[in-house]
Amino acid sequence: MFGNVLLIRINMKKTRSMLLKTSAFISLSLFAAFPVSATIPTAEIDAPFQAREFTQKQVTTSKQSLHQLLGRHYEKQRLNDDLSSKIYDLYIESMDGSRSYFLASDIEEFEQYRFKLDDSLINGNLNAPFVMYNRLQQRVTERLSFLLKQLPAKAKKYDFGKNEHLSLDRENSAWSKNTQELDNLWRKRLKNSILNLRLADKEDGAIYELLAKRYQNQLNRTHLANEEDGFQVFMNAVTHAFDPHTAYFSPRNTENFNINMSLSLQGIGAVLQTEDEHTKVVRLVPAGPADKEGQLQPADKITGVGQGEKEEIVDVIGWRLDEVVDLIRGAKGTTVRLEIIPSDASDLKTKIVSIVRDEVKLEEQSAQKEIIEIPQGDQLLKIGVIDIPTFYIDFQGRQEGKKDFKSTTRDVERLVNELKQENVEGIIIDLRNNGGGSLDEALNLTDLFIDRGPVVQVRYSNGYVQVLPEHKNQKAGIVYNGPIAVLTNRLSASASEIFAGAIQDYGRGIIVGGQTFGKGTVQSVLPLEHGQLKLTQAKFYRVSGDSTQHQGVIPDILFPSLFDKEKIGESALDEALAWDTIRPAGYQSKRDFQQWLPVLREKHQNRIETNPDFIYLHNQKALMTELRQRTDITLNEKQRKQEREDNENQRLAFENTRRKAKGMELLESLKTDEELKTEENKASDDKEAEEKEPDALLLETGNILTDLMQLSKIPNTGLQQAQHKAQ
Repeated sequence: MFGNVLLIRINMKKTRSMLLKTSAFISLSLFAAFPVSATIPTAEIDAPFQAREFTQKQVTTSKQSLHQLLGRHYEKQRLNDDLSSKIYDLYIESMDGSRSYFLASDIEEFEQYRFKLDDSLINGNLNAPFVMYNRLQQRVTERLSFLLKQLPAKAKKYDFGKNEHLSLDRENSAWSKNTQELDNLWRKRLKNSILNLRLADKEDGAIYELLAKRYQNQLNRTHLANEEDGFQVFMNAVTHAFDPHTAYFSPRNTENFNINMSLSLQGIGAVLQTEDEHTKVVRLVPAGPADKEGQLQPADKITGVGQGEKEEIVDVIGWRLDEVVDLIRGAKGTTVRLEIIPSDASDLKTKIVSIVRDEVKLEEQSAQKEIIEIPQGDQLLKIGVIDIPTFYIDFQGRQEGKKDFKSTTRDVERLVNELKQENVEGIIIDLRNNGGGSLDEALNLTDLFIDRGPVVQVRYSNGYVQVLPEHKNQKAGIVYNGPIAVLTNRLSASASEIFAGAIQDYGRGIIVGGQTFGKGTVQSVLPLEHGQLKLTQAKFYRVSGDSTQHQGVIPDILFPSLFDKEKIGESALDEALAWDTIRPAGYQSKRDFQQWLPVLREKHQNRIETNPDFIYLHNQKALMTELRQRTDITLNEKQRKQEREDNENQRLAFENTRRKAKGMELLESLKTDEELKTEENKASDDKEAEEKEPDALLLETGNILTDLMQLSKIPNTGLQQAQHKAQ
């Protein structure tokens, strides 16, 4: 499963305001947990951080974890200087990836530990990692103290007419040589924060008060950091040296399993994680409150949380994940307001999103069908679409022996039969943003379209390869034998990749859309004396022998994508296991589409060159690529305002060009577009609402499928097969 995550389908409307910049490496907070409702002691400025010491339980746990990692992890590694050096680099990166706290002298001092961390783990001596952690906490207190001493008197003297720039990406920057260099960096950061708030129409007095409260709050939490926080940061550097999905969970995080491990969140239907000092949206639950509202998107960063429509928004920058979650959760029917930095914001501009809390119902996440009409000569061809947001099953209902328990396969079989009764010419399986789910359901769903045969291979750490499903568990016959297209994107993962890969390997259908996520590993959770270990122990392979890991499934016809592959997907993760191959399983390909692909691609290209939605998508992609390549941001207020205005005007021009070509009303501003989309999402809940704007990517998939039908003359024999299957 994709980190135990499912992701929402993105239609053409939503892509217009969406730029995902997710980093799947989950950063650990440097601040201690503390109940939101409790009073946190106020820390004094310049008060030194009290060093923490490791415990005997942590020594035992580190040895237990090391034993499991070396003995049971899929990727066999030896504990030596090379692994020690890798752990060292990951530890430094997890503590100070932006190179904003440590001095060059700190790093020079720490270098003595680079090739000794393996010995520390073997001997149970955690002194070195705790020396580094304690130093970090001291540097954090120094930086926060510096910021607090700047406010408000010194900050009032900042010159916003000066041509200064702040670096946006310091991953490869040189470490600061002295405190003066760090002071200058953090002065620029503070100046940028003030400028952002000014551009959000806040008064200087309110800005200074807000920032002083924010930094004091962070300083208070820094002084509350304990030995458990330090141990977890180090142990996750150790586990991530094996692969990014292997992780250590402390007892506190084990108790808070839903937030820290499965990343589930009740109340608004969103999955969150901590990234540096921000709380970032990882995904939205299909049909959840946030998904229905339509304004919150993956990779948005939450900076504040307010209750109801009028209560003051609480600044949550620097808060722990569990503390932010406590503020967002609430009773069903109540409203929470989130102040966010949108994922596509070029200058950290914030906006407010209001969401009514609710529970997500299983039936709302179920597979759904619709029919689209594709012009073909002088007639319209009916193409069925089945949208599958996740691979689900009612485990409790199945265990209780209920005959009507819900599952992806059962629902899709019913929908396929309904579509055939409506005389569709072909079917599109929409797996966009389907992050996976039940492996059994992926196998069973494939069985609806392929008559007996292996679907996936699982290779374990001991080298044993299991071919699934076992022949005895498969039914003879299939539900549908007509033309199929599978639509994917970068957020289609795990079980989705297993299904799409099988359809492609068997030649059963054509795959279109975006390259999938590439999550092809299997994890188990192992109990420890002090916490838990999530361990990668197996890997998925297609029947062709190709792994789904890292590479994912590459469509036969690619669509333009707004997803940044350098930020999203398995290949974007540090230490991700590599793509490789094993021996193919015994299977018989049904059809070879290669002979028709050149013609299909040419027809597709000819259409999208004049398609307003695809032109818009290409323009947006070009703009986002340009914004991603920016390495710094101006601190000149006049220039910043002009850049923001130019950026918004360019986006508005793209949108109005699209609207004009489609005969739609032009917009006066992007704010109008946001208001329209909010109204559209509200209307979507009204059964009497008018039909929404068609999904351009889905329509083009229908065009490709009809082209394929004309080229290959695939007979639609689904009805006969379905009757045999049902018996």
